[in-house]
Amino acid sequence: MKNRTLVLVALCIALNMGLGQIASTLKLPIFMDSIGTVLSAILMGPWIGMLTGLCTNLIWGVLTSPVAAAFAPVAMVIGLVAGLLARKGMFRSLPLVVVSGIVVTVFVTLVATPIRTYLFAGVTGSGADFFVAYLTAVGQRLLQSVAITVIWTNLVDKIVACFVAWLLVKQLPERVKALFPGASNVA
Repeated sequence: MKNRTLVLVALCIALNMGLGQIASTLKLPIFMDSIGTVLSAILMGPWIGMLTGLCTNLIWGVLTSPVAAAFAPVAMVIGLVAGLLARKGMFRSLPLVVVSGIVVTVFVTLVATPIRTYLFAGVTGSGADFFVAYLTAVGQRLLQSVAITVIWTNLVDKIVACFVAWLLVKQLPERVKALFPGASNVA
């Protein structure tokens, strides 16, 4: 692994943790903790995206919240799917970026729903807990309440993450883009 890859991963982990901690502290219903994962996946591919997501959640889990560590598989899926989508040209225009956010959300829902339901009974300390509680209170089963909440909160969150990462790559100077093979997948 080259130094620039390690620096990129470290910067993206810091971005994930910084924005994620702000969202967590403010109890926002979105997470804002995967922009760096998507960014690294676009620039260096799915494996580096997975590594960024994994390291973010493990470090965050040790430093501030063990709940974050439990969602490391979710962060890895975000990196994998975003990296594969970038390779397929899905970050070439705004409409494709929105579709990418939707596709990432589908995979996140498949992985996050069982973790949130069976490990945490739907309550993780995030701003999305209100929605799980509300849906359960009005008669939805816990699994359904969690799945609905995961879909809607992540739909917004992942579209925003893909959009911001796309904008960041587009704004990089050409000499910096030349250092990262995936930058050519962004138009």
